Amino acid sequence: MRGSVRFLDARPLRSSRPFRDLWVGSSASQLGGQIATVAVLAQVWDLTGSPVGTGAIGLATGLPLVLFGLLGGTLADAVDRRAVVRATTAGQLLAAAGLCAQALADNRNVLLLLVLVAMGAACGALGAPSRRTFPVRLLPADQVAAGLALTNVSFQAAMLAGPALAGMIITYGGFPAAYAAQALAAVVSVLAVVRLPAMRPESADAAVRRRPDRGGWRVVLRRPTLWGSMATDLSATLLAMPIALFPLVNEIRFDGNPQTLGLFLSAVAVGGITVGLLSGTVTRWRRGGLVQLIAAAVWGLALAGFGLAGPLWLALGCLAVAGAADTVSVVTRSALVQLETPDAYRGRVSSVEHVIGVAGPELGNFRGGLLASATSAPFALVVGGLSATLAIGAVAATNAPLRAYRTPTPTAPAAPEPTEPGAAGAATAAG
Repeated sequence: MRGSVRFLDARPLRSSRPFRDLWVGSSASQLGGQIATVAVLAQVWDLTGSPVGTGAIGLATGLPLVLFGLLGGTLADAVDRRAVVRATTAGQLLAAAGLCAQALADNRNVLLLLVLVAMGAACGALGAPSRRTFPVRLLPADQVAAGLALTNVSFQAAMLAGPALAGMIITYGGFPAAYAAQALAAVVSVLAVVRLPAMRPESADAAVRRRPDRGGWRVVLRRPTLWGSMATDLSATLLAMPIALFPLVNEIRFDGNPQTLGLFLSAVAVGGITVGLLSGTVTRWRRGGLVQLIAAAVWGLALAGFGLAGPLWLALGCLAVAGAADTVSVVTRSALVQLETPDAYRGRVSSVEHVIGVAGPELGNFRGGLLASATSAPFALVVGGLSATLAIGAVAATNAPLRAYRTPTPTAPAAPEPTEPGAAGAATAAG
């Protein structure tokens, strides 16, 4: 039994049927999302033949993620979170059906395509804060990190398998088949969230009346464990995000081989999946704050190593280590944020975490690109990785509560509220 602790902790899947439903639906949604991402990228390129066109995908996705993510946080603390997720999942299904329909109609209007992409992103962002609060309501405290690890493993698996699967589907079935696969995944997600119990926020009315738009930020800034955890994540992504530099490194050191570029992305995912499958030990460590700080520092050092690496095997090894460290950091941070936040504020605090998680990597890629254009990609990677490590060290040195944080003593989750008659047939929601 003791040896099995080293492997993936599957207790949440056995102990909670609602969490199991949620995990299955989220896994399907993530895989469908990866397939659709590749299909949209390929279709926009087919329609425009311009990097400006493909760049517009980021705009169509990023703006709704930030704007509706913040709104979703306030909504999650005002109404039944299950209802929010049902409705937004249904919206994602409609957006997927729209993408499939426009592909079947041989649409040549890139604006219509981007509007449908933005619609799906907006629905996902609106439901994301509510969805983030589910594990802590469905699982005992000692299983929350394990549940988040399972979710992260499915995300990493989707990142690894989704693009390859998308390529096969597009090759043999075209864009309509790829979007149909996304729509099918969305159906699975809808069916999963329909079965969830009601999850109304505690003291929602009183909490939302007190400055609902600023409640999440206020809670974060007043709790050292929360602002320290989020500052750690922001330091790691803003100062060391490497994705935008992959093509330059590939061009400089590996003759621009597109297969090598793909290996860079796969190496990060492989590292994440590997540590996820061995996460049984990590999720049982109670010193979550210290674990996050160490993992985030390893991420920065590994990316600095990638910037210095000459042989391909060493470069891929550094990226795999970075991916593994990132997974540990994400899982421990997510568990800490949910466990440290009062339920009445979990939606709004989750929206703050969501915005930082979206904006940090995008701004980090932009920062890396600017620095590399003025110097070189290897220099930008080394400086970024070391700067991130130093910034994380500063957070660790000045935030004793984060260093000392321990996961609360295990408690059973609150009994789910009974489902209202006929609720299973009500508006469904999105995953």
